Amino acid sequence: MRSLVLVLTLAALGGCMKVSDMGEGVRYHMSDAGLLDHSDTRRTLSIRLQPDSFIFIGQGAFVPPGKGPVPQQNAVAEEAFKSFVEYFPMLRRAEAPLGLEEAIAQARSFGADYVLYTRFARTDDRIGNGDEWYDEQAVDRLGWDSGVVQMMLIETSTRYLIDTVRIKSRGGLLTFHDQTPRDLLAAPMREYARSLLGMSR
Repeated sequence: MRSLVLVLTLAALGGCMKVSDMGEGVRYHMSDAGLLDHSDTRRTLSIRLQPDSFIFIGQGAFVPPGKGPVPQQNAVAEEAFKSFVEYFPMLRRAEAPLGLEEAIAQARSFGADYVLYTRFARTDDRIGNGDEWYDEQAVDRLGWDSGVVQMMLIETSTRYLIDTVRIKSRGGLLTFHDQTPRDLLAAPMREYARSLLGMSR
Protein backbone atom coordinates (compact mmCIF):
# COMPACT_ATOMS: atom_id res chain seq x y z
CA MET A 1 0.00 0.00 0.00
CA ARG A 2 2.81 2.39 0.92
CA SER A 3 4.62 1.79 -2.37
CA LEU A 4 1.37 2.37 -4.30
CA VAL A 5 0.96 5.78 -2.64
CA LEU A 6 4.58 6.63 -3.49
CA VAL A 7 4.13 5.61 -7.13
CA LEU A 8 0.89 7.60 -7.43
CA THR A 9 2.55 10.67 -5.86
CA LEU A 10 5.49 10.49 -8.28
CA ALA A 11 3.12 10.01 -11.22
CA ALA A 12 1.09 13.05 -10.16
CA LEU A 13 4.22 15.16 -9.78
CA GLY A 14 5.56 13.91 -13.10
CA GLY A 15 2.33 14.97 -14.79
CA CYS A 16 2.72 18.52 -13.48
CA MET A 17 6.33 19.08 -14.54
CA LYS A 18 8.59 18.12 -17.37
CA VAL A 19 11.71 16.19 -16.43
CA SER A 20 13.89 19.05 -17.68
CA ASP A 21 12.04 21.48 -15.38
CA MET A 22 12.57 19.17 -12.41
CA GLY A 23 16.26 18.84 -13.29
CA GLU A 24 16.64 22.62 -13.55
CA GLY A 25 14.88 23.04 -10.21
CA VAL A 26 17.18 20.52 -8.53
CA ARG A 27 20.25 22.19 -10.04
CA TYR A 28 19.08 25.61 -8.86
CA HIS A 29 18.45 24.45 -5.29
CA MET A 30 21.73 22.50 -5.12
CA SER A 31 23.67 25.55 -6.30
CA ASP A 32 21.78 27.78 -3.86
CA ALA A 33 22.68 25.36 -1.04
CA GLY A 34 26.37 25.53 -2.01
CA LEU A 35 26.76 22.07 -3.53
CA LEU A 36 27.14 23.27 -7.14
CA ASP A 37 28.52 26.46 -8.72
CA HIS A 38 26.28 29.48 -8.15
CA SER A 39 26.12 32.88 -9.83
CA ASP A 40 24.00 35.98 -9.44
CA THR A 41 23.73 38.36 -12.42
CA ARG A 42 22.44 41.90 -11.90
CA ARG A 43 21.65 44.15 -14.87
CA THR A 44 20.65 47.81 -14.80
CA LEU A 45 18.55 47.63 -17.98
CA SER A 46 16.86 44.85 -19.90
CA ILE A 47 17.77 45.96 -23.40
CA ARG A 48 17.76 43.59 -26.36
CA LEU A 49 20.20 43.49 -29.26
CA GLN A 50 19.80 42.23 -32.80
CA PRO A 51 21.45 38.84 -33.49
CA ASP A 52 23.55 40.45 -36.26
CA SER A 53 25.02 43.09 -33.92
CA PHE A 54 28.80 43.38 -34.16
CA ILE A 55 30.26 43.34 -30.64
CA PHE A 56 33.85 44.12 -29.71
CA ILE A 57 34.92 42.59 -26.37
CA GLY A 58 37.70 44.20 -24.34
CA GLN A 59 38.99 43.94 -20.80
CA GLY A 60 40.54 46.59 -18.59
CA ALA A 61 44.07 46.19 -17.25
CA PHE A 62 42.78 46.51 -13.66
CA VAL A 63 44.34 43.91 -11.33
CA PRO A 64 41.56 42.77 -8.99
CA PRO A 65 42.03 42.78 -5.23
CA GLY A 66 41.68 39.40 -3.62
CA LYS A 67 43.58 36.41 -2.38
CA GLY A 68 45.38 33.70 -4.25
CA PRO A 69 46.99 33.86 -7.68
CA VAL A 70 46.10 36.79 -9.93
CA PRO A 71 43.91 35.68 -12.88
CA GLN A 72 45.30 35.83 -16.41
CA GLN A 73 45.26 39.30 -17.93
CA ASN A 74 42.55 38.83 -20.56
CA ALA A 75 40.61 36.03 -18.82
CA VAL A 76 37.20 37.73 -18.61
CA ALA A 77 37.29 38.88 -22.26
CA GLU A 78 38.24 35.37 -23.40
CA GLU A 79 35.40 33.75 -21.43
CA ALA A 80 32.94 36.36 -22.71
CA PHE A 81 34.06 35.67 -26.28
CA LYS A 82 33.61 31.89 -25.85
CA SER A 83 30.11 32.39 -24.42
CA PHE A 84 28.91 35.09 -26.84
CA VAL A 85 30.16 33.47 -30.06
CA GLU A 86 27.33 30.93 -29.92
CA TYR A 87 24.70 33.70 -30.03
CA PHE A 88 26.40 36.61 -31.83
CA PRO A 89 28.30 35.52 -34.96
CA MET A 90 29.82 38.98 -35.54
CA LEU A 91 32.25 39.20 -32.67
CA ARG A 92 35.81 40.37 -32.08
CA ARG A 93 38.00 40.27 -28.97
CA ALA A 94 40.93 42.47 -27.99
CA GLU A 95 44.21 40.57 -27.88
CA ALA A 96 45.39 42.28 -24.69
CA PRO A 97 43.91 44.41 -21.89
CA LEU A 98 42.93 47.93 -22.99
CA GLY A 99 41.77 51.17 -21.47
CA LEU A 100 38.17 52.11 -22.17
CA GLU A 101 39.10 54.80 -24.70
CA GLU A 102 41.40 52.37 -26.53
CA ALA A 103 38.66 49.74 -26.60
CA ILE A 104 36.15 52.18 -28.10
CA ALA A 105 38.72 53.36 -30.68
CA GLN A 106 39.55 49.77 -31.70
CA ALA A 107 35.85 48.90 -31.90
CA ARG A 108 35.27 51.87 -34.22
CA SER A 109 38.21 50.88 -36.41
CA PHE A 110 36.70 47.39 -36.84
CA GLY A 111 33.23 48.82 -37.46
CA ALA A 112 31.70 47.27 -34.33
CA ASP A 113 28.26 48.41 -33.16
CA TYR A 114 28.92 47.81 -29.46
CA VAL A 115 31.77 47.46 -26.98
CA LEU A 116 31.45 44.96 -24.14
CA TYR A 117 34.03 46.23 -21.66
CA THR A 118 34.81 43.78 -18.86
CA ARG A 119 36.94 43.38 -15.76
CA PHE A 120 37.34 41.27 -12.65
CA ALA A 121 36.34 43.47 -9.69
CA ARG A 122 37.39 40.88 -7.10
CA THR A 123 38.72 37.32 -7.05
CA ASP A 124 39.40 34.74 -4.38
CA ASP A 125 41.21 31.71 -5.80
CA ARG A 126 41.22 29.24 -2.92
CA ILE A 127 43.08 25.94 -2.59
CA GLY A 128 41.31 23.30 -4.66
CA ASN A 129 43.94 20.64 -5.41
CA GLY A 130 47.23 19.16 -4.16
CA ASP A 131 49.49 21.53 -6.13
CA GLU A 132 47.76 24.60 -4.72
CA TRP A 133 48.00 23.12 -1.22
CA TYR A 134 51.73 22.53 -1.72
CA ASP A 135 52.17 26.18 -2.78
CA GLU A 136 50.14 27.81 0.00
CA GLN A 137 49.79 25.25 2.86
CA ALA A 138 47.20 27.33 4.71
CA VAL A 139 44.12 25.61 6.11
CA ASP A 140 42.13 28.85 6.04
CA ARG A 141 42.67 29.04 2.24
CA LEU A 142 40.85 25.72 1.58
CA GLY A 143 37.42 26.14 0.05
CA TRP A 144 35.35 27.53 -2.77
CA ASP A 145 36.60 30.01 -5.35
CA SER A 146 34.62 33.19 -5.84
CA GLY A 147 34.74 36.29 -7.97
CA VAL A 148 32.92 39.41 -9.07
CA VAL A 149 32.89 40.60 -12.69
CA GLN A 150 31.71 44.00 -13.90
CA MET A 151 30.75 44.68 -17.52
CA MET A 152 29.61 47.71 -19.49
CA LEU A 153 27.85 47.52 -22.85
CA ILE A 154 28.50 50.73 -24.80
CA GLU A 155 27.16 51.81 -28.19
CA THR A 156 30.23 52.62 -30.28
CA SER A 157 28.85 55.44 -32.42
CA THR A 158 27.24 57.47 -29.63
CA ARG A 159 29.34 56.26 -26.65
CA TYR A 160 26.01 55.73 -24.90
CA LEU A 161 26.10 53.31 -21.94
CA ILE A 162 23.42 50.78 -22.79
CA ASP A 163 23.78 48.29 -19.94
CA THR A 164 25.91 47.56 -16.89
CA VAL A 165 26.21 44.09 -15.44
CA ARG A 166 27.57 42.66 -12.20
CA ILE A 167 28.14 38.90 -11.98
CA LYS A 168 28.92 37.45 -8.56
CA SER A 169 29.92 33.79 -8.68
CA ARG A 170 31.17 31.13 -6.28
CA GLY A 171 32.10 27.49 -6.57
CA GLY A 172 30.28 24.59 -4.95
CA LEU A 173 31.26 21.75 -2.64
CA LEU A 174 30.94 19.13 -5.39
CA THR A 175 32.69 21.19 -8.09
CA PHE A 176 35.52 23.10 -6.38
CA HIS A 177 38.36 20.68 -7.27
CA ASP A 178 40.83 22.22 -9.76
CA GLN A 179 38.71 25.33 -10.35
CA THR A 180 39.66 28.99 -10.57
CA PRO A 181 37.40 32.08 -10.52
CA ARG A 182 37.68 32.13 -14.33
CA ASP A 183 36.05 28.69 -14.57
CA LEU A 184 32.91 30.04 -12.91
CA LEU A 185 32.20 32.57 -15.68
CA ALA A 186 31.00 30.41 -18.59
CA ALA A 187 27.41 29.78 -17.42
CA PRO A 188 26.55 33.35 -16.33
CA MET A 189 28.17 34.80 -19.48
CA ARG A 190 26.07 32.49 -21.67
CA GLU A 191 22.98 33.47 -19.69
CA TYR A 192 23.76 37.16 -20.24
CA ALA A 193 24.29 36.64 -23.98
CA ARG A 194 20.92 34.86 -24.18
CA SER A 195 19.22 37.65 -22.23
CA LEU A 196 20.57 40.24 -24.70
CA LEU A 197 18.67 38.37 -27.41
CA GLY A 198 15.54 38.06 -25.25
CA MET A 199 15.93 34.29 -24.93
CA SER A 200 14.85 32.50 -21.77
CA ARG A 201 16.99 29.99 -19.92
